[in-house]
Amino acid sequence: MFYYLSKIFWFFIQPLNLTIFLLLAGLLAGMAGRRRLAVSGGVLAFLILALSAWTSLGAMMLNPLEERFPRPPLPEKVDGIVVLGGGFEGAINLVRGGYELNSSGDRMVETAILARRFPQAKVVVSGGNGSLFFDGEGDADTAPRLLEALGVPADQLLLEDKSRNTYENAVFSRELVKPKPGETWLLVTSAFHMPRAKALFDKAGFPTVQWPVDYRTSGREGIGLFRDNAADSLQNTTIAVREWIGLFAYWLSGRIDQPFPTPGG
Repeated sequence: MFYYLSKIFWFFIQPLNLTIFLLLAGLLAGMAGRRRLAVSGGVLAFLILALSAWTSLGAMMLNPLEERFPRPPLPEKVDGIVVLGGGFEGAINLVRGGYELNSSGDRMVETAILARRFPQAKVVVSGGNGSLFFDGEGDADTAPRLLEALGVPADQLLLEDKSRNTYENAVFSRELVKPKPGETWLLVTSAFHMPRAKALFDKAGFPTVQWPVDYRTSGREGIGLFRDNAADSLQNTTIAVREWIGLFAYWLSGRIDQPFPTPGG
């Protein structure tokens, strides 16, 4: 139930969709003669879209997430690597059979680098099709084609293809791996996603060493207008809003212990 409710809620609340719904509500209010409501809906829609696309709001919301779990020195011994899904264009790969990467594709590239550096380490690719509305190939199905092409042997890979969200990534990966005390496992995901992912893996009883990738901010953006192109700014705001809501929702549901997890917390 949590999975379905979260997907439906996010469909309505993400900035671009929320803007469209507010404009539609304003249009309907205008047609019904409710001029004040119509103006309010239009103004609110404009503010949401303008702040999301024309300002550095998204970067400023993302940066605290990216800085929360810095990358540590690389351990000398690594028993395994867990990479979370989200780096592939699942709908395209389902049809074309390739390994098209999206803006989170650094996860897979970094995993290939780590896997070749630690050839004895098992590599867990965790990710099924997590979309409620769109059909696509899960990352665990696509990843072997890319990783093997980059020199990672098939027998080094363990594929977890059932998870639909980060909570299931943690639970199903632990069930698959059954990590032993004293083992060192690297957790690879986007830096903005690491606080939620690390907290969920800890809660699931799967100790990991964070290995964030896919940074989207420099930390120097500051407050201002037109610091990036509008499409990237809108994407950053969308990602940031989703991640902060996800942290709060997982905390309220008891799946993580803090609304903003800390290293060692």
